[in-house]
Amino acid sequence: MQAWDQSLYGERGFYRQVAGPAGHFSTATQGMPQIGELLARALLELMNREGLDTFVDMGCGRGELLEQVHRLAPKVRCIGVEIVARPPLSSAIGWLQSPGGERLPDELDGLTDTLVFANEWLDVVPCPIAELDEDGELREVIVNASTGDERLGDPVSGTDRQWCQWFWPADHLEPGDRVEIGETRDTAWDDLVSRVGSGLAVAVDYGHTIDSRPAPGTLTGFRQGRQVLPVPDGSCDLTAHVAMDSLTHDELLDQRTALRQLGVNGQTPPHDLARSHPAAYLQRLSTASAATALTARGGLGDFLWAFTHSR
Repeated sequence: MQAWDQSLYGERGFYRQVAGPAGHFSTATQGMPQIGELLARALLELMNREGLDTFVDMGCGRGELLEQVHRLAPKVRCIGVEIVARPPLSSAIGWLQSPGGERLPDELDGLTDTLVFANEWLDVVPCPIAELDEDGELREVIVNASTGDERLGDPVSGTDRQWCQWFWPADHLEPGDRVEIGETRDTAWDDLVSRVGSGLAVAVDYGHTIDSRPAPGTLTGFRQGRQVLPVPDGSCDLTAHVAMDSLTHDELLDQRTALRQLGVNGQTPPHDLARSHPAAYLQRLSTASAATALTARGGLGDFLWAFTHSR
């Protein structure tokens, strides 16, 4: 886990590179502008329903979604949290530099009437990886940071073992199966939620629940848009899916359902509009395509959203 943390957030870590995350992969907030705008509109609708006036983007890359929210709703207070220094953004957008990983800046506290949006943040909070050995013992996987070579270490113990018993039991595991222990993610999420005095925190990520844990594990790497071996040497992103149901939450929905409840759908505009108002037709067609991408089965629509209210 330490190697994973250093490879992403250390002095020469992957997330400190000038290119930023968007130089290697696209999230919903960093892909097509139409997708980012549609997501921003959905989040503003959520804020309106909840009576919130501050938007915090946790792990915000270079502020792409913040700019969309600010452009659509200039009166909303916007704050980005990221490991790098503030990039060129609209002057009204606030910025907090984070230590990275599960560690949060001290200034991120006492938030009121706030939506905290953690989109693809927890999947890059490092967590221990364990593997069931031939004797049926769950052991931590130790990795060589330079080569990626692995070996099995000590048996999983303490709070990590407790977490496994509750959320990823070994009853149905076979030797060689892996567990990505979510205790560090749960703790990071609880810390973030504790900073919200009133409002709503939403974690959005590739994830799974107890009835669909992936036996081989999901740890992987990405570099320049391609999936690569997860070698923790700082040359690639390292990510593993999140056990979303272990997070403190009030409601858990797939992204498809969450966004449709906020008015996002992929309905194609009527063809008659193409003749009467071509520009409007193209605009609505673009919006429909973005909605389809955000809600697609087998893609972004399978993300899970964990909602946690603070009063």
